[in-house]
Amino acid sequence: MSSSENHWEVGTDIGGTFTDIIAIRRGSGEARIAKVPSRPDAPVQAMLEAIEAVGLRKSEIKRFVHGTTRVTNAIVEGRLPKVALVATEGFSDVLEIARYRRRDLYRLDIPPKSPPLVPPERCFGLAERLDHEGRVLKPLEQAEIERLVDWLKQTGVQSVAVALLHAYANPVHEKMLGERLKDVVAHVSLSHEVNPEAREYERTSATVFNAAAMPIAVEYLSELELRLPIGPGLQVFHSAGAMVPISAVKQRPLVMAMSGPAAGVSASVSIARQLGTPRMLTFDMGGTTTDVCLIVDGQAEMTDGRMLGDKPLRQPMLAVHSIGAGGGSIVRNGPGGLTVGPESAGSEPGPACYGRGGLEPTITDANAVLGYLNPATKLGDRIGVDIEAARLVIEPIARALGLSLTETALGIIKVANATMARALRRVTVERGIDGRDCTLLAFGGGGPMHAAGLADLYGIAQVVVPSASSAFSALGCLTADFSFLQQQTLRAALDGIDLVRVSERIGTLIDDASAPLIANGVAKAEIQVELAALMRYAAQNDAIPVPFALPLDVAKLKTDFLARHHELFGYATGEPCVIESVRVQARRPSTTVVNRPVTLVRAVSSGTRICSFDSLHEVETAIVDRAAMVDIVNGPAIIEDAWSTVVMPPGWQAKPDAAGNLFLTRRAT
Repeated sequence: MSSSENHWEVGTDIGGTFTDIIAIRRGSGEARIAKVPSRPDAPVQAMLEAIEAVGLRKSEIKRFVHGTTRVTNAIVEGRLPKVALVATEGFSDVLEIARYRRRDLYRLDIPPKSPPLVPPERCFGLAERLDHEGRVLKPLEQAEIERLVDWLKQTGVQSVAVALLHAYANPVHEKMLGERLKDVVAHVSLSHEVNPEAREYERTSATVFNAAAMPIAVEYLSELELRLPIGPGLQVFHSAGAMVPISAVKQRPLVMAMSGPAAGVSASVSIARQLGTPRMLTFDMGGTTTDVCLIVDGQAEMTDGRMLGDKPLRQPMLAVHSIGAGGGSIVRNGPGGLTVGPESAGSEPGPACYGRGGLEPTITDANAVLGYLNPATKLGDRIGVDIEAARLVIEPIARALGLSLTETALGIIKVANATMARALRRVTVERGIDGRDCTLLAFGGGGPMHAAGLADLYGIAQVVVPSASSAFSALGCLTADFSFLQQQTLRAALDGIDLVRVSERIGTLIDDASAPLIANGVAKAEIQVELAALMRYAAQNDAIPVPFALPLDVAKLKTDFLARHHELFGYATGEPCVIESVRVQARRPSTTVVNRPVTLVRAVSSGTRICSFDSLHEVETAIVDRAAMVDIVNGPAIIEDAWSTVVMPPGWQAKPDAAGNLFLTRRAT
């Protein structure tokens, strides 16, 4: 065996409760998976513990890719460092003005808007001005730059966001500031690098988020580089569904927002293509959240941004819809009945049944009371299941409701499934897709436990539980392409379009998107480029993506836009069309080969266990070792491996394939 075949590629997903890991040996495709409790205050240590859990030494690792919600959590929880904002004079209050929308239309007892990301005393108006085409109306003078420098030194901030008016059209003034300020403050975030698009408020908001995340990301990633020194092999998964080098992430840490959920979607895309499934819904239920996404014809839906902490985060990313309902979500009995989440028990202390000091009931505790979790087997030889502890925390709710423990636990599961069904409707019905025609791909620690019940509730006929389902997002980190994405406002009307100018702008974007890959050793000939024009009618506000190729065929682009508009909205007109922005993704396709993964823990014992699937009967249920499955298994059954549990109610059946995927369908009556 060559030395390269002795090296391993490792993918990790740092969740709110667990850090998942999958390791793949180069050449042979041998795979190992494991889980360790997450360490919110020491994420790098958790990753090193995960490496030990799969029996590897750091010297054996050639490539390490990880997804994380560290930046997202800091934004949502408001734990961001202080930032200064530099804007064009007269526009320094853009964050305070924001949009006209109220936080709640009918609640007059709360402020109409949340406080701005940067308070007025840390906002600076700079005397300069460009027009919407990037022409300089008021030059930026050196004296004005020095005035800014003096002001910044007085604020004492370590991060500054620079978002000048129309910098997306011409970044000349922002580049001047970036060069001068690099020796004044530790971190400088320029809007033309973070989000070079129109929409002043959203662009400024994204730039501030990026500036605030830079100290967090640089400290965290620098520690990772120090403790896992593997050079270019150290990579981060980004929210658009691919991996990027550490050097690029330090400048644009915002790409890490939603990177963990995006990795699971990336792995789902591979499964959808392998199975030839035209419409697939991803169902990723972890310990803290449930994330869902729609995949159509082997392509995941993309979006130009989302709201985080009621502030806009504008950048291209996979259209993942997240809700605060995971295995660790806390159950409440309020005036309106049972609710689950968004508060979570997290990894410390975790659900009561984990025996780590949890005192509040969670969805996982309800599953334990119903008999779905094996009390005789520790999860990955690390975390036991204490059924009695789960009963104790659910009993007060049962007593208040006047129900039995079983009835209460079943009610909790039904409420959780209903909450997750609403998330599925958000990504299907609201986009004109009948979700009942989709295949449900269930993964994460809790997805396979709830998949059949959710499918029954929603009317989905088939569920797929992929191999390595409990560490599927970590797998997505490894199987995704090495990629970088650029998107920039163009504003070119199709009628009378200047093809030379447009082609030059697209060529520059391709070079910019390819540069991080080339800097990390990827040959230019290996890079594939995907192009999309974000198009709208001239009088419209929002644009829709339309793929195209070079050389640009204007007639075909218009035809494709009209067809896509009709597909989405049911009509298309002859009004003038505009290319609002261009999206460029440079990628080197993944060549990672993955065999059926194994765990470095003891095998799961088979037998039977008493489980409850309705309030009337307790059923002696078959316990099946997933690794040993070769034939169809009829429900009721619990299918287990060292890290995951597949709950198969009566009336369902499961069939494995050679790759270790399980196909769950209803039995014919």
